[in-house]
Amino acid sequence: MAGADTHSPLIESRADLIEAMARGAKPESEWRIGTEHEKHVFHTNPLRPVAYEGPNGIRALLDGIQAETGWHPFYDGDNPIGLRNDEVAGGISLEPGGQFELSGSPQEDLHGTAAELAEHMRVTKKVAAPLDIHFLGLGVTPLWSVDQICSMPKSRYGIMKPYMEKVGTLGTSMMFRSATVQANLDFSSEADMVKKLRVAVALQPVATALFANSPFSEGRDSGYLSYRSHIWLNTDDDRTGMLPFAFDEGFGFEQYADYALDVPMYFVIRNKQYVNVAGESFRAFLRGELPQLPGDKPTIKDWEDHLSTIFPEVRLKQFLEMRGADMGDEKSVTALSAFWTGLLYDAVSLEAAYELIEPWTREERDEMRREVPRLALMTPHDRSNLYDVAAQAVGIAEAGLVRRGRRNGQGKDETIHLAPLEETIRLAKSPAQRWVDKFRGEWNGDVTRVFKEAEM
Repeated sequence: MAGADTHSPLIESRADLIEAMARGAKPESEWRIGTEHEKHVFHTNPLRPVAYEGPNGIRALLDGIQAETGWHPFYDGDNPIGLRNDEVAGGISLEPGGQFELSGSPQEDLHGTAAELAEHMRVTKKVAAPLDIHFLGLGVTPLWSVDQICSMPKSRYGIMKPYMEKVGTLGTSMMFRSATVQANLDFSSEADMVKKLRVAVALQPVATALFANSPFSEGRDSGYLSYRSHIWLNTDDDRTGMLPFAFDEGFGFEQYADYALDVPMYFVIRNKQYVNVAGESFRAFLRGELPQLPGDKPTIKDWEDHLSTIFPEVRLKQFLEMRGADMGDEKSVTALSAFWTGLLYDAVSLEAAYELIEPWTREERDEMRREVPRLALMTPHDRSNLYDVAAQAVGIAEAGLVRRGRRNGQGKDETIHLAPLEETIRLAKSPAQRWVDKFRGEWNGDVTRVFKEAEM
């Protein structure tokens, strides 16, 4: 947030850049599960997007949740733009189009993740109901164009929007119309990070296929099962993609830092204000040569801010962020974390997943990434399609969760949270394909029906 750079030390060497990621390493006993999700917001009377201001706006929703929870607001200028739960970390923030995001606190197991999400939804819906605010669990808002969606008062988005319009064709759709669910997981060492990141990058198209849940755009069948994933292919090639260098011999923290240094910047925070440096080089910043801040050199916080503006399919900070899934219903949110926890937090499953992806070439990984937005589970792969790989991956994840042996109060292990994926495998249809079937059938082409059926 603005002003958070006040006490951060200056970067003294390349080692500082590497340390900003490497210090995330922790023993397995301290590994946690972080889950973030974004919900679209809408009014029903009449059906329309939700503005920030007004008696029934996003600001009123934040005020109500603050009163209900005691969480503390944080601001951009005079505008509250989120809430922090200072006791256990985590909080609520706003995406550009009002998508309402919960950044969950680190949980020891998936049962904690599910309980946290259930309580968040209980409180949020209780406050939202009198405001006629509702929440939609889809990867892209199905009805409105970018121009029809209300913008949130966050300074960074005022910098990002015009830059997005220069470097890609759908960057503003990413900002204002898309919603994702993200799982954040730990690593124990550089070698552990490398292995997990490679598995996660290679299998990210599989996650996209399993969680594909955005077939509609501006009232029509978009022709994509994950239109959100298609949007990301047309956002900004400099800061997105499948990290091909991560599969090179010798890859580690230093190589990721080199990659990040070459991603153009968005902003620098000084004196609680966002300074627009969009398109500038962090390498120039290290030399004190930013035209907007001549002589000023970056702090560790500046570097951490910059790392947060890079959007590959898997992002490395002090943990690994899985970024390939569409938003879905409440159970699907926890299912994403269950999928990746089962794959990455059990040594046997991690090795099995690594053996699964190790033969794949860069060309094969890239081809899956290009085709999966349109075809999801039917994306061609190795004389078959991604359905077969997805079924294998879900099986590996399930076995990993069984071995973890984390049980809830009813004695059930974490595999219960894979139920949405087991249904997808049973039907051989992603959630998006099931929506398209309804759209072409019982809905008679009326996409507004999805607002009721996909409401959270």
